[in-house]
Amino acid sequence: MARIRIPSTIVVIFVMVQTGFLLFMYARYSSFMPQSEDKPSQVHILILSSWRSGSSFVGQLFSQHPRVFYLMEPAWHVWVKMYQNSAKVLHMAVRDLVRSVFLCDMSVFDAYMPWKRNLSDLFQWATSRALCSAPACDSFQRTDITSELACKTLCGRYPFSKVEEACKTYSHVVIKEVRFFDLKVLYPLLTDPSLNLKIIHLVRDPRAVVKSREQSVKALARDNGIVLSTNGTKVEDSKYKVMQEVCRSHVQIFETATLKPPNFLKDRYLMVRFEDLVRDPLSEISEMYKFADLSLTPRLKSWIYNITHGQGPGKKKEAFKITSRDAVSVSQAWRNVLSFQKVKKIQEVCKGAIHILGYQLVDSEKEQRDLTLDLVLPRRQNQFSWSFNPKH
Repeated sequence: MARIRIPSTIVVIFVMVQTGFLLFMYARYSSFMPQSEDKPSQVHILILSSWRSGSSFVGQLFSQHPRVFYLMEPAWHVWVKMYQNSAKVLHMAVRDLVRSVFLCDMSVFDAYMPWKRNLSDLFQWATSRALCSAPACDSFQRTDITSELACKTLCGRYPFSKVEEACKTYSHVVIKEVRFFDLKVLYPLLTDPSLNLKIIHLVRDPRAVVKSREQSVKALARDNGIVLSTNGTKVEDSKYKVMQEVCRSHVQIFETATLKPPNFLKDRYLMVRFEDLVRDPLSEISEMYKFADLSLTPRLKSWIYNITHGQGPGKKKEAFKITSRDAVSVSQAWRNVLSFQKVKKIQEVCKGAIHILGYQLVDSEKEQRDLTLDLVLPRRQNQFSWSFNPKH
């Protein structure tokens, strides 16, 4: 039987062609496969807190950074549109909106805002330095420290489409939100491969929170009703029912993140106390920035010092403004302003949170007024971050 001899060069060429074809097909197939191990190009930071806890201040610490696109409480639009529902019912709508904002998809606001709209239709838009500088607004540079008043004056006329355009040009998207009361609601975001989400959980002494809330009773009445499921009725919270829910939620969030947390929370949760922040701003902010993969600039350092070393605690009309104040004085003001009877009531409804978050109860008016008695307990090793290495 005759044998057919095929030259070795032809065999080599055939193998090379076949190998090339297989590599081409593999590359083509792989392009359709989800790349689960590749992190998204943007970093997503959620500042998770409650009303009157210093979260607007912390939001500004991120907003003024030149690498950050920041929005303050975008879920406000959900609560305003659907105010007859409870906070629990609205959790999913809030979560979906937050996810879309993190992905720079601002079409999510179509359900909550006028069809024809400008930047100025977005809640607290002027607190975002990113919406006051290019490409959203031509009046400021990214490295500028912007003020809300100047931004409102110069940038409000720009179209809403600039929000999405600007968002896509930043390495970090940061959202400050006070409308989550359960960490488990955020699990779908933490496991979403399209997000690179980290959570900064900001807390404050409940007694100081109540003092601050008393300056903003009318402004908080609608939100109170949603928290307490009153079917749209406004509530002033004279019996501290809302505070009880706020304290309960902080305990739930902290314990979920620290007591046998799921693996996907590793390196993605950081507890911050407002009192620690105002006592040692640069150190605490440096820690938060490190957690968020950011770094302080000389201009930011100077601005942070000035804004935390002002005169006095600030005026009542400035309750929702970020102005230069004596930050330590602000954190201790409740001890001179609140009656001891109120303090006792707050301690009753928030005793668990006060203990777990590291604050000291007072047993008398004398202890309350004695400012030499430190009611902010030292942080225990790993108390506030189960996977991120704190400096303490």
